[in-house]
Amino acid sequence: MIKMSPRKLSPFLAILVVVLLCQSVHSQLQIGFYKVTCSLAEFIVKDEVRKAFIRDTGVTAGLMRMHFHDCFVRGCEGSILLGSTPSSTAEKDSPANNPSLQGYEVIDSAKARLEAVCKGVVSCADILAFAARDSIEITGGLGYDVPAGRRDGRTSLASEIKGNLPPPTFNLSQLTQVFANKGFTQEEMVTLSGGHTIGRSHCTSFSNRLYNFSGTSMQDPSLDPRYAAILKQRCPQGSTNTNQVVPMTSSPSISDAGYYVDVLANKGLFTSDHALLTSPATANQVGENARNPMQWKAKFAAAMVKMGQIQVLTGTAGEIRANCRVMNG
Repeated sequence: MIKMSPRKLSPFLAILVVVLLCQSVHSQLQIGFYKVTCSLAEFIVKDEVRKAFIRDTGVTAGLMRMHFHDCFVRGCEGSILLGSTPSSTAEKDSPANNPSLQGYEVIDSAKARLEAVCKGVVSCADILAFAARDSIEITGGLGYDVPAGRRDGRTSLASEIKGNLPPPTFNLSQLTQVFANKGFTQEEMVTLSGGHTIGRSHCTSFSNRLYNFSGTSMQDPSLDPRYAAILKQRCPQGSTNTNQVVPMTSSPSISDAGYYVDVLANKGLFTSDHALLTSPATANQVGENARNPMQWKAKFAAAMVKMGQIQVLTGTAGEIRANCRVMNG
């Protein structure tokens, strides 16, 4: 469940806690799944996330998005972690994930430690789900219990990303449909968009808004002019530096509602961020989240639990990989 002091729990949040408990009861997954078989599993993952965060605060955003990108393609079964083969390009090497995603080494380190104490027990998919939760918590978001018991898939295809992962250029209708395909309401889509509160983005993901909006060779008129000027300084037109990045928000290392404040001020970095203002319903939700940060954190935690249950493999399906980057045998 969401970890909050009872004294601070509003009736609204109390309802969310009940919803989370009900989800975990009826899910194929279980809270405390490794309590008997590998009791230190979640502690070990959290420790690896903590050590990585000390070295690089940006790794938490990478781990959270890695879980999202994993779940939206083939479900939460660790396919994002598999490497390409001579005959097939894996998800992780798609332009949607490479070079933007980071944190694979954190999963590798956690897996190595877990294999040393609980060989063949903890799946890579569960490690990633735990690491995403820990990343949210360590950056100031609400911690939550992660139902576990996922098993690892044996397929990863970059070709399956299109139509499953929303690119930063999507409009509201397209965003709503992609999330609906995964079982989310439009409000949950707005809630999960708040994941952009932490991290950085490569200039290539939004440079069209600065120099060639809708093929006009002009700046996106919906972008705050002063913010656009700052972005242009950091992402000069014609630059060949493909590694140039900028912060996603004004507080890129903190999981807070600042993302929604920025969107309201026309400082959402992506076209898909500004798209949240293009209907009265979603614009109202953006405003509500900006005004009530604790409420958004609770909704975000609930949505992450729900996301972590998309098309999971359980029981005897799939496998428990010994190395998260390659299939067994």
